[in-house]
Amino acid sequence: MDEQRRRKLEKDRLYRMDWKIAFNRLQVRESNRLSEASFKSSGGKSTSDCGSSMKTGNSNDTMLSLSGQIFTQVAVLDGQLVAIKPILKPFLAVTTDVIVEVNRIRSLKYKTINQLIGACVEPQKICLIWAYCGKGSLQDVLQNENIKLDWIFKVSFISDIVRGMTFLHDSQVECHGRLKSSNILVDNHWCCKVGDILMPLFRAGERTSVLGQHQQNCNKLWTAPEILRDPMTYIRGNKKGDVYSFAIILQEIILRTGPYGNEATDPDEIIERIIAGECPPYRPNVPPGLVADAITDIMRSCWEENPLQRPPFSVIGENLRKVNKGKTTNIIDQMIHMLSKYADHLEDLVADRTRQLEEEQRKTDELLCRMLPTTIANDLKQGKTVEPDYFEACTVFFSDIVGFTRLAANSTPLEIVEFLNDLYTTFDNIIDLYDVYKVETIGDAYMVASGLPVRNGNRHAGEIATMALDLLASMSIFTIKHRPDRTLQLRTGMHSGPVAAGVVGQKMPRYCLFGDTVNYASRMESSGLALRIHVSPECKGVLDELGGFHLESRGEVLMKGKGSISTFFLTGKDGFNKDLPPLYLQAPLSEHNFK
Repeated sequence: MDEQRRRKLEKDRLYRMDWKIAFNRLQVRESNRLSEASFKSSGGKSTSDCGSSMKTGNSNDTMLSLSGQIFTQVAVLDGQLVAIKPILKPFLAVTTDVIVEVNRIRSLKYKTINQLIGACVEPQKICLIWAYCGKGSLQDVLQNENIKLDWIFKVSFISDIVRGMTFLHDSQVECHGRLKSSNILVDNHWCCKVGDILMPLFRAGERTSVLGQHQQNCNKLWTAPEILRDPMTYIRGNKKGDVYSFAIILQEIILRTGPYGNEATDPDEIIERIIAGECPPYRPNVPPGLVADAITDIMRSCWEENPLQRPPFSVIGENLRKVNKGKTTNIIDQMIHMLSKYADHLEDLVADRTRQLEEEQRKTDELLCRMLPTTIANDLKQGKTVEPDYFEACTVFFSDIVGFTRLAANSTPLEIVEFLNDLYTTFDNIIDLYDVYKVETIGDAYMVASGLPVRNGNRHAGEIATMALDLLASMSIFTIKHRPDRTLQLRTGMHSGPVAAGVVGQKMPRYCLFGDTVNYASRMESSGLALRIHVSPECKGVLDELGGFHLESRGEVLMKGKGSISTFFLTGKDGFNKDLPPLYLQAPLSEHNFK
């Protein structure tokens, strides 16, 4: 009784038609819209000339490419993304044999078999509905140069195919019938699934005339010689033919090219040579050393001319395990390993980028500190508002070049630029040794201050005075490159007093000094003499407090806005041993431009 019940249930299962899907249940994507005309005229056009390489897909099943796109005609069925395979015939007679065939394919449930969801049998809309695999076909993956596949990945793909084909050959379906790389699908977990299994009864009468002879021969490159010679006898395919097709796929995986990818031979000629049964048989050329010899041995045994010499997939699986030394090829483990390596690479990359960022930040900070005093620059970087400040005591220094106008008139612009760059580089290197701040340079004028923005008691006058001696001493060794015979006539002046200072401007912020002290210091410089350091009486008073500085009286000097003032020349300092330029080299008064 139980046996009868079991047979009845089996019969009911084979003959039920719950796989039928009304076409209007398929929510076809607008960008991938299927129309009745598309079913009448084409089943997905080939995107390549097939050839011997895989520059573009050579399957009429694959329509689009990687990068998060769609690989075939797709639709949404009950919230699930599915792949649509149009069948190029106007109507289908749903016979008992067709029902049994569909149910057998649909009953194949295995992790490396792509699931048949159902079929639409409405006139002019006949199609098979398969589960959609997000990475496209194996052919898509292999031809995409942006996807890096190491040997572990390739072995995993091979193992998935072997497991799927072993299951298929042990099932009631018995064989695939049209195995090729475009019918091996890759899901989002990088697992290969055997798909588009041949359904000769469902697809009987399908038009193939839409494909030219050349494209038909491209699609036959995976077909076994005996089936090419007698296709009607093997209309359903057979197990040995699947093994041969697997060998061609193995060649694709090893070389990452299409079938016979290393050959310049036309596909039409390839098919002719395979059918002719040359001795030795014409097969793809796989150079030695690309993979383990055991893998190439498996491949060559699978494309033997004599079908009886081709091993079954169960034996292929055993041989593959021997190659892997019994290890299982788990793509998830491999991906975790790759992700770990990628994470390490990202950490190195981030560390390198961080170093580069820190270096650029350092350069930016250095540039900002050249434009502004360090304390002011740090406040601005921290987003603080820099308020103007009043400094009761500081010393301001000015210098210029006597005879600069004449020198500029007798020189080229480039010579003057090079000369000023050399001069100010020398000055900048010297002032770095002192507690001073370079305010600005305008032409041949050079302005420095001490005692701001960081107050330093009464040391400001001593810092500026020592710096002025150092700058003047450098004139003894400084050479004007385009006028090496000429002694540079540096004229300097300094004054001590109160100053207001603050940051002015936004696009090009400058730390500016304001007050009579600035004007006074400028007058000291413009009324001074070449190769001398002109000191105001206020500045002399501070230097006298500090002690150790040597000054001599210049006498009364009439200054604009100040009247007659008794000024001084700084001639030296205790412990300062550098030679100052001799005064006999001083430019005549006629070359001085007194203001």
